[in-house]
Amino acid sequence: MTSPPRLLLVSTLGLLTIPTVDSTVAAQTIEPLGGSRLAPPRAPVEGADAPAEATKTPSGLAWKLLMKPQKGAATHPGPHDRVTIDFTGWTADGEVIDSSVPDGEPRTYSMDNLLPGLAEGVALMAKGEHRRMWIPAALAITGRPKRRGPAGPSVFDVVLVDFVVMPDPMPVPEDVDGPPVDAKRTASGLAYKIIRHGKEKVHPTVDSTVEVHYSGWTPDGKLFDSSMKRGQPAKFPLSSVIKGWTEGVQLMVVGDRARFWIPSALAYGDKPSQPGAPSGPLVFDIDLLSIH
Repeated sequence: MTSPPRLLLVSTLGLLTIPTVDSTVAAQTIEPLGGSRLAPPRAPVEGADAPAEATKTPSGLAWKLLMKPQKGAATHPGPHDRVTIDFTGWTADGEVIDSSVPDGEPRTYSMDNLLPGLAEGVALMAKGEHRRMWIPAALAITGRPKRRGPAGPSVFDVVLVDFVVMPDPMPVPEDVDGPPVDAKRTASGLAYKIIRHGKEKVHPTVDSTVEVHYSGWTPDGKLFDSSMKRGQPAKFPLSSVIKGWTEGVQLMVVGDRARFWIPSALAYGDKPSQPGAPSGPLVFDIDLLSIH
């Protein structure tokens, strides 16, 4: 009896669980920032309404500078970069949404996984800068840090500790909605096409461990996972991934780039049992980097 397909990686995008902190921190006036660490998470004295001197953007985000960036820091994070931030966020009534302060160290997120308002604000910052942001409810929906309860206006104090420039994710394939006529098909229903041919001759086996770069999309073009986005290749046994990968990667040699159209039965199914796994048919571009 075959076991259900496993997720590709524990750390796939959108499948990470970011720990949150207790929200019972008392609301008091905020202390001035010292160094790169925020003071204990206390609600801003201005409350939920941005003061008149705050800078406002067309989206509705408002912010003010609390500490200038490091000397010479002039560049800003891009939309796919990884940012390391110290932060505390509050609801309109002063309850802590989440904070990195009790962790004892900053947290790192991908920019395109942040709350929209937070991502917009951080994209305007330089390394070492500390800002207070007033984020409207419309910009506080879906993203990190994950907030409890319904979306509403919020206030965030954020220090941009550092950021790492990441490559843009691979563009959405034009044929993501279905395999073209020149794609090859296997008896299982897997369809594939070699986009770039490597020079090696050896194929991996089901017992091999492989190192790959990959990006995965749903048929409507949504990117749900990408090692390219993380800037780090993935390494795993072929026996531990979804059936479409186990079969498909064995058709490759090192140096190949292949596109796979994987039917639902060879992916996570129409109703995945694993939280966060995408349902239905999937499309992957895979670069086989090495075989172990």
